[in-house]
Parts: sequence; structure tokens; C-alpha cells
Amino acid sequence: MILQLFKFAIVGVIAAIVDVGVLVLLKEKLFVDVLLASSISFCVSVTVNYLLSMTFVFKSKKQNKIKEFILFILLSIGGLGLNQFILWLGIKFTSIHYLIVKFLAMVIVPIYNFVTRKLFLEAKEK
Repeated sequence: MILQLFKFAIVGVIAAIVDVGVLVLLKEKLFVDVLLASSISFCVSVTVNYLLSMTFVFKSKKQNKIKEFILFILLSIGGLGLNQFILWLGIKFTSIHYLIVKFLAMVIVPIYNFVTRKLFLEAKEK
């Protein structure tokens, strides 16, 4: 489990870099609304995260890869909701810069992600 958590963390860092990179590009260079930009960047990073997670972190249940990806997306929608809620709270009710709030969300959301992926996507040891 320790090695798996380490791999999950590495994949998470890569996905986080993609997430923040796309967010900053959309918000600062293309002037997209921060919540829309965050939704888009989150979706891009989820795809990267899926590819890396199911290759290097979790043992697949050997189910249909399309069904597996759809389940991964559905679980990630919960993570997106949590991410957006944290961003909304931080932006609406504090004067904290959006990127600081985003980093706070990036600490909380991975806990949800690991637990749900472990429960629903990984093959059980026999």
C-alpha cells in the first residue's frame, strides 16, 4: 500500500501540473472565467490521471477499458464537484488569490480520488 500511495502521489503531481498549467493558460492568457477554466483544466488532468493511474498505480479489474474509463470519469465528477465547491467558497468568501485556493483543493480532492478509485476500480487481492 505504501508503494501504491507513492505512485499515486507521483501521478497526482503530474496531473496537478497539467491541471494548474491549463488553468493558468486559460485564465491568464485566454481570459476564460476562472470556474470554467478550472472545469476544463480539471477534465484534461483527469484524462492524464486515468492513463497514468491505470497503467502504474492500480491493478485493473480487467473490465472493458471504455467502461473503466467511464467509471473513472464518474468518480472524477465527484472530485470536480468538490474542487469547484472549494474554489467557489474561497473566491466568494475570502480575498485569497484563486491559485492559493486551487492548491488547497489539490490537497483535499486527491484523498477523495484515492479512496474512490481504490474501492471501485482496483481488482481485489485474492
